[in-house]
Amino acid sequence: MVVIEPAIESEETNLNPKQASSSTTTPPATSAESAKDASDGFETASEGEPETDDEESDGGAGDEQQQQQVSSCEDALNDDQLKEKALAQANDAKMEGNKLFGAGQYQEALSQYELALQVAPEMPSSVEIRSICHANQAICFLKLEKIEDAIKECTKALELNPTYMKALTRRAEAHEKLEHFEEALADTKKILELDPSNSQARRAIPRLEQLAKEKQEKLKEEMIGKLKDMGNSLLGRFGMSVDNFKAVKDPETGQYSISFQR
Repeated sequence: MVVIEPAIESEETNLNPKQASSSTTTPPATSAESAKDASDGFETASEGEPETDDEESDGGAGDEQQQQQVSSCEDALNDDQLKEKALAQANDAKMEGNKLFGAGQYQEALSQYELALQVAPEMPSSVEIRSICHANQAICFLKLEKIEDAIKECTKALELNPTYMKALTRRAEAHEKLEHFEEALADTKKILELDPSNSQARRAIPRLEQLAKEKQEKLKEEMIGKLKDMGNSLLGRFGMSVDNFKAVKDPETGQYSISFQR
């Protein structure tokens, strides 16, 4: 009996004839040719990015610094987005306050302006809306006859924007209501300084000057009256009064001398 052993398949037997032919007929490339083929169309380490071995030798410091920069940029971006969102919310509250004011709901309008001030971020781009809200609160307080509060809100608005005409006008009006004529005059003069064509301010100045002068005279008379009462209470113990004393002005020197008369 003849025993025929099965043939063992080699890697070459798994190739198709074309692959086998090419694998057997193509001579191996030299080391120089392999290097040339590998480099064709690609940058070498010296032409492209720095080698990663150098970065790893720094203990990853470059990667860590880059991550910190990216994180810092992301934080700044998020912060700006939050501020923009808060600014938009503040503007919505202000607009709602304006609607309520137009409807005569002054207390409710005050709440909306206060809400806008609470959410508005303190940054240069929010100065305008914050000054407007303070000035709008002032006009609400004027309508509610809370004059001192109106003056305070106008002052806050002017601290943010010193040339805010409406705030100056409302504060002048509030000062005049409280008979603070000198303060009202100062605000009105500032208005005319900022806007020389403002005829209303121009007309108000002489009137306020006269009112301020009359108030000064009235205060002077009240002060003299108080001094007389104090003097009479002291001199009365000696059977005298301030009427026994007369002030005489020297026309040459302009000085006064006191003479006693019974």
